[in-house]
Order: sequence, then structure tokens, then C-alpha cells
Amino acid sequence: MKLTAHPHILEIDNYVPGKAKIGSKKVVKLSSNENALGSSPKAIATYQDHNSEVMRYADGACTALREGLAAKNSIAAKQIVCGAGSDEILAFLTSAFAGINDEVIYSEFGFLMYPISAKRVGAKAIKVKEKNLKTDIDAILAAITPKTKIIFIANPNNPTGSYLNTDEIRKLINGTPKNVLIVLDHAYEEFVDEPNYPNAIALVNEFENVVATRTFSKIYGLASLRIGWCYSSEYVAEVLNKVRGPFNVGGPAQVAALAALHDDEFFAASKAHNKKWLKIFFQEFAKLDHVKAHPSIANFILLDFGSAESCQKANLKLLENGFILREMAGYGLPNCLRLTIGTEEENLQVLEILKAA
Repeated sequence: MKLTAHPHILEIDNYVPGKAKIGSKKVVKLSSNENALGSSPKAIATYQDHNSEVMRYADGACTALREGLAAKNSIAAKQIVCGAGSDEILAFLTSAFAGINDEVIYSEFGFLMYPISAKRVGAKAIKVKEKNLKTDIDAILAAITPKTKIIFIANPNNPTGSYLNTDEIRKLINGTPKNVLIVLDHAYEEFVDEPNYPNAIALVNEFENVVATRTFSKIYGLASLRIGWCYSSEYVAEVLNKVRGPFNVGGPAQVAALAALHDDEFFAASKAHNKKWLKIFFQEFAKLDHVKAHPSIANFILLDFGSAESCQKANLKLLENGFILREMAGYGLPNCLRLTIGTEEENLQVLEILKAA
């Protein structure tokens, strides 16, 4: 007799991250939506100062960080749960609220960790078609059945860059049964300036079945430390703490995240840099016939080359020049590459390559 895993585990397609290397060649990695300016200097200094404490277990409750987040956002610390990246929060949610034969809904081009998290617990991942690369609220509402337990909404969406406004999110919430959890994944919220962008925290305060997830991986530049958090009702937070491991977030990650949270200068510089280069990129791509840049309010742009063949040729040219963009075939978008906003030098270089491609 041989070992056999649960069938629903074997059905999972492993998450494949963007390329990070091209042999031994020095590369410019614009494939993972990392912060172009690096990490918060205050976070780095605090991380280094923590080296004498790494032999000790971290605070399992992330007390100082949760209190810092609570003060920053004018919310209750007891309604915050921290995880090893927001990915772990997604796993907590599916473990706690979905199971065998339940259904978890996500949009067609949504984050690939949504179906993976669902399948881990034996739930069926229901992929709902998008409309013009944007989450279709009516289609999601039509997909809800008595088996639906969770709806995942990335806003803005990765990799498309599109977003749902407050009225659209409220339409979703009001049309969803109260026993279905709605998870608003706001990983890129800090880059957003749109006046009609939803206030996820206010929605959590208003609706018990809404959860907001956030991360320190993007604008705060702490992707390697793996730290994210969610804000929810007290009930949901209590449940998540039952499935959370006792020391799931390391001490260095906690102290660095708290320092980054208060590094207003780095935050402002990161946001300004991103806003500047989104504008420049869209102006420049509008001049090109062979590349379509889809609208984005995050720190990345989805580029459409018209065909899979043209996309492959452009990608090869980029790779030959040491630039790695995110290939989108795994998302069902073989015509596209996703470009992360880089440094000024990197952005200028990638523009020149794409103009000539």
C-alpha cells in the first residue's frame, strides 16, 4: 500500500511565480510587482537591530503591530489578524469558512491563489467570466448558489489593473446572502488615488460578512518578509485565530512592518514615483500601434501585443536585453505581459526595448 494524498489536493495546479533569473545574466526583474524604490529605510534599520532577538519566539499575537495598524486606521486591534503574507490570510479564510463540496467564487483573471486556497480544503473554485478584463458583478451574483461560502474580489485586480468602484462593491454586498463571506483583497490599495475607490474598512464596519485583506509586500517593500493582515468582524477574527499557527509571523517581519508603517517619507515617495510613471507609460504606449496598455491604478500595467506570437517575440526581445516581465499565459492571457513599474532608469530602458520590438 502506498501513500495517497486527498484527491482534491492532487488537483491543485501549483502557483508559478514570475521569473527571477535568466541563466547567469544580470537581470532587471519587473515581473513581481515589487516596490521600485526598494524597502522602507526605517524598516531595514529596525530589521537589522532585531538580530539579537532572533533566538526568541516572536509575539504570536503580533500585538504591537496590530496596535500600530489599529491606530493608523482608527480601528480595533482585536479585529485585526496578521499572517505570513496576505496569501496566508486567504488560506485561513478558506480553512475556516469553506470545505468539501462547498463553492468559492473568484473572477476570471483574479489572483491564482484564490482557486488554490479553495482546492486545498476540498471546495470547488468557481471562475466567473469577466467583462472587458473587469470583474462582472452581475455574473458573480448569478453564480451564487446555496453551496457558495466565499467570494474573493481583488480590487484593484491583479493582473488586469482594473477596479470596482464603491457603488459596484455595494451592489455585490447587497446582493449576496449574509452567510457568504466577501473578501476584499486590497493588496494595492496604497497606490490608489481614485475618489470612487471603496473604503474597505468602512464596509467591514458596516457588514459582518465583509473582510478586507492588506499586505506589506507592495508599497512598503517587505515582500521577502511575508507579512499581511486582515480586518474583519470580531467573530471572523476570533475564528481565524483558531486556525492560525501560534507563531505564524516572525519577529523580524513584525518589527520591520511596524517601522515601515510609520515611514511616511518612504510611503509618499513610493506613491509619487508610481503615479508619475503610470502617467508616462500610458502616454508613451498610446503612441505605439503594436502594444495596448490596459488602464491600471496599481503599480503594474497589463500589456497586450495582439497575439500570442507577437507577445512571445516581444518577451524574447526583453529577455535578450535582461528584462523580465510577467508572462500571462497561466492566467489565460497569452497575448499579454505584465509590467511592474521600476526605477526611472529601468522604465526608460524597457520603453526603448518595447518601442523597437
